[in-house]
This record gives sequence, C-alpha cells and structure tokens, in this order.
Amino acid sequence: MDKDFRAGHNQYAAFARGRDFTKGSIVRNLLSLSWPMIVGNSVNMIGPTVDMIWVGRLGPDAIAGVGVSGIAVMLAQSGLMGLFQGLRAMVARYIGSGEEEKANHAAQQAIVVGVISSVALALIGIFFAESILRLIGVAPEVVNESANYLRIQFIGMTAMSFRMMAESIMQASGDALTPMKIAVAFRLLHVVLSPLLIFGLWIFPRMGVNGAAVTNVFSQSLGTALGFWILLKGQSRLRVSFKGFKIDPAVLWRLVRVGFPASVMGMQMNLGQFLLMFLIAPFGTLAVAAHTLNQRIEMIMFMPAWGVGMAAGVLAGQNLGARQPQRAERSGWLGTAIVEGFAILCSVAILLWAESLVDVFSTDKELIGIASTFLRIAVVGYVVTGFIGVLQQCISGAGDTIVPMVVSLLAIWLIQLPLAFLISRNTSLGVYGIRWAIVASSVVNAIAYTTYFRMGRWKRKEV
Repeated sequence: MDKDFRAGHNQYAAFARGRDFTKGSIVRNLLSLSWPMIVGNSVNMIGPTVDMIWVGRLGPDAIAGVGVSGIAVMLAQSGLMGLFQGLRAMVARYIGSGEEEKANHAAQQAIVVGVISSVALALIGIFFAESILRLIGVAPEVVNESANYLRIQFIGMTAMSFRMMAESIMQASGDALTPMKIAVAFRLLHVVLSPLLIFGLWIFPRMGVNGAAVTNVFSQSLGTALGFWILLKGQSRLRVSFKGFKIDPAVLWRLVRVGFPASVMGMQMNLGQFLLMFLIAPFGTLAVAAHTLNQRIEMIMFMPAWGVGMAAGVLAGQNLGARQPQRAERSGWLGTAIVEGFAILCSVAILLWAESLVDVFSTDKELIGIASTFLRIAVVGYVVTGFIGVLQQCISGAGDTIVPMVVSLLAIWLIQLPLAFLISRNTSLGVYGIRWAIVASSVVNAIAYTTYFRMGRWKRKEV
C-alpha cells in the first residue's frame, strides 16, 4: 500500500515538474491548478468549522469567545499570508522564466521572515491575550472563556507560519495537488482530535474551548512537517535546498517590499472585522454569535472563489515571467467568470435555505433568526465575489500589492466602518445596518478592482 502511494505520488511529481502553465489551454490550466486549491482551502476550513460545531454545544458564551478570538487569530494569520505574497510572486515569476535556482533562493530567505514574524506573534499572544479581548468590549465571561484559547493559538502560530510558507512555495511553482494532500492529512487529525480534547473523551482531558486551540496546533505542526519533508526531498515541482544558505538582505528587502502591502491589506481587513465586532458587541452576545456563525458560513462559501483566484494569480505571475501579459490578463477574466457563476448559485441557495444552514451550528431559535437575516442581507455582496476574489489575487500575484492595499483601506475605513456606525446607531435597522455596510464595502471593492485590472498597469510591475 505504501509503495503504491509513493509510486503514484512520484509519478504526479514528475508530471508537475514538467508541466508548463504558460502554454496550452488557459481554461484547462486554470482548472488544473484551481480544483486542488479549492479542495485544499475547503478542507482547511473543516477544522475551524468542526470546532465551531462542537464548541456550539458549550453555549453562546463559548461561541462568542471563539468567534472573537478567531478574529484576532485571523488578523495575525493574514499578516503572515501577506508577507508570503512576496514569496508567491517571486517564485511564480522565476518558475515562469525558468530560473529555479532563484526561486529556491527566494524560498530560503522567506524562512528568515517566517521565523522573525512568528516569534513576534507568539510573544504578543503570551502577554496580551486578555487585553486584546477586553479591547473589543465583550462580556467578562466571554474573556474568561477564550483568553487561554487565544494564547495557545498565537503560540502555535509558528507551525501555521511554516505550513503556509511550504504551501505558498508549492502552489506558486505550479504544484497545487501536493498541498491539497497535506491539507487532507492534517485536517483529518484535526477532525478526530477536536471532540476528544474539547469534551474529554476516551483517555483525553476535558479542555473545553482550549481543546480546539491545542488541536489546531497539533494539526498545523503535522502539516508543516509534511510540507517541508516533501520540499526537501524534491517531491514537488520546486526542490528546496539549504546548500550555500546565507542571509541575503537584497532579496529579503524584495520579499518584504512586495509582501508588506499585502500584509497590511490583510491585517487591516481583519482589524476592520475586529472593529465590526466592537460595534456589534453592544447589541448582545446573540448578535456576536450570529455574526460569528455568518463568518464561518461565508468562509466555506468563499473557498471556491479564493481557490480559483489563487490559481489565476499563479498563472498571472508565471505568464508575466514568461513575457506573456495577455495570457496573464485572460486568466483573470476567465477565473472571474467561473466564480461569478458559482456565487450566483450559492446566493440563490442562501435566500431559500438560510435557516437550515445556520441550524447546522446552533439550535437556538433566536440565534437562528438573527443569523439567517444576516445571511440574506449579505447575498447582495456575494454576487460580486468573483470580481474581488479573482482580480485582486491576479493583481497581487503579479507583485502589484500597493493598489489592493489602498483599495482595501479606502473601502473599509471610509465606507464600511463609518456606515456601520452611522446606520446601526442612527436608524431603525440597528445591528442589521452593520451587515448592509459590509455589502456596500464589497460593491466598492468589486468596482475598484475591475477598473484597475482593465487599466493593465499591474502587467508592467517588476518584482
């Protein structure tokens, strides 16, 4: 069995190393890259979703605590993902131009960035977990429920950081299937271990919400180990080697120069979510829990959009490296069309069955009523998902990360948050006005990315 698995994996690795995504059918290349990313991203969401299902059995305080802590974790995670956007852009360009040694060198330098950033995040989690939670203004019992959960998650950010790094290297080089297999492996561990540690089943201690955090650290560590074992053994398209490794300030600066705006964009988007929770908190724990459940459902629904977007971003980067800007642009438009079709179907399903979706996570009737209304309002923004999820990834994948940062900053800080405050406090919509503000921000993002993508300046970006 093991021999058959290794033989099949080696056969695919040989195929992946020889595949040239700068040639052939763009649609076929897009689908070939995107479906493993969609599956991998969806599987990655299984862990937090399963956690929320089990934690939901502990009551609204536990749901709210994990939801608020999850925003802080996503804030940190988005910062790391943004930093690795520079790595993705550089690896894709070098693979497209046939310069694998330079791609390997960029990967080496990214490890330095990963070590420094993940240690800093661990220290923040250790010393400021309670302060972060109190800053939002949630009830004291919610702080007590989730402080250690948040602390464990931040300490475990090192494992998450290096797993995302390995995934970025593989995907940017054109190997999307191996990260998917790794995601399946470590999320299977997560699904099995989560209820055991949350409820203290079998030989395991009852840890409550902290059990969900410990489970995530263990599973992310497995993903990291598998990812780097495959990269070092040359079982993916790009073989990572530390031979002759030395710190290269010039390459480090290029990684940070491209990645930092993407990091700022991701962090401020999640900071915006953090402040939205601050605005929602005065409406009560049920409103916080409803918003949290909506976020989980949206994360699942957006997985195909981000998967296709990531694939289009890889194709854009590789085609620009191969001096084929028109193929790079066409990859973006085709990806957008695919995601828009999916988003419209999902929107219709939500309008018809919102209550059934929320019922998966909670049986509280009042909570179901609030959360299902949140979802139906959000549908207005879902129908432009493709223009945001795909075009932004193409622009960033080309290494042009400053414009997406600026667009995101303006949409959130000049539109979403001011509208959320004004409508929720000064109209009869109350907490539902916050959801309408999110919709307005999504529409502005879609218009801005579409306009800039059509201008074509991103195709001339050097990394």
